[in-house]
Amino acid sequence: MLIKKPSDIKPSEITPESVYRNRREFMVDGSKLLFGAMAGTGLPALASAQNGDRLKARAPASMQRPAPAPWWVDKFSNIKPAPDAEPFFTGESLTPYQDVTRYNNFYEFGMDKGDPSANSGAFKPDPWSVQITGEVAKPGTYHLEDILKPVDLEERIYRLRCVEAWSMVIPWIGFPLADLIKRFEPTANARYVEFETLVDRNSMPGVTSRFAIVDWPYREGLRMDEAMNPLTMMVVGLYGNYLPSQNGAPMRLIVPWKYGFKSIKSIVKINFRQTQPNTTWNDLQANEYGFFANVNPGVHHPRWRQDMERRLPQTLFSRQHIETRLFNGYGEHVAHLYDGMDLARYY
Repeated sequence: MLIKKPSDIKPSEITPESVYRNRREFMVDGSKLLFGAMAGTGLPALASAQNGDRLKARAPASMQRPAPAPWWVDKFSNIKPAPDAEPFFTGESLTPYQDVTRYNNFYEFGMDKGDPSANSGAFKPDPWSVQITGEVAKPGTYHLEDILKPVDLEERIYRLRCVEAWSMVIPWIGFPLADLIKRFEPTANARYVEFETLVDRNSMPGVTSRFAIVDWPYREGLRMDEAMNPLTMMVVGLYGNYLPSQNGAPMRLIVPWKYGFKSIKSIVKINFRQTQPNTTWNDLQANEYGFFANVNPGVHHPRWRQDMERRLPQTLFSRQHIETRLFNGYGEHVAHLYDGMDLARYY
């Protein structure tokens, strides 16, 4: 089965260097609001000129959007740029913005790679709330604004490796998941973190499709030490801009040493558990999609090898196949999490 498939919380083409380093302001395109309904408000540009110079990458001018609310402008006008060294920067060529936003899996919008981009126009990720439950001192339902107010956004350029053996290099905007977890004050019983994606039958046509194979909602989970690792990131944007609906707006997870299906999109619930949660793909086909889902070239998918990957974009005349690295190249920072584990068994 191939995947196509708390009140006191305090927060294409690769853009040419001449554009993303020298651009002095964002162009506002009121006719193409990312969240829809804010045209004509005269909101300021997404980011200051100074910040615009410092970020490694920007969305193409034609794809830039005004913010859905003033507080979003404030958050996106002071993004810490990616450093010039691993692990938060790869030095590799970025995957073009158009490919990042038009080639991806988000089954709630359809099974094909282009369906999320084509079918997410009715999706409205504002307002947005996240429910916090389970083994925490501060459970509740929190508006995204309250979650993000104390957050300092930063740019990180990570490799993304899909279990289908294709890969990208993406400039994400977000903050460490660990910073968010600490504010909810997990108890000693919290050993796992479980996530759920929104299910909206009105704006997500894949949910009601007769071809759907997922038992909604989409669910994923991490062990607590994985969730607290500095590499694990809550993402609210990419290419210096707001996260598009098809890429998991308004907030998603990125775990760069794991296959992409672990990086759950459009999160509406975070549950802290003592026991390992069930996860969507592991429930569907456990022998193909393990709970840990660490990128591992030595453990092949039952129907294809995992030691090579197709780095996107690719055309008929330009195809780039590269060797896959254990933990997607992040082993120095995460291998200790699995000391003593048989990675062929706990895949």
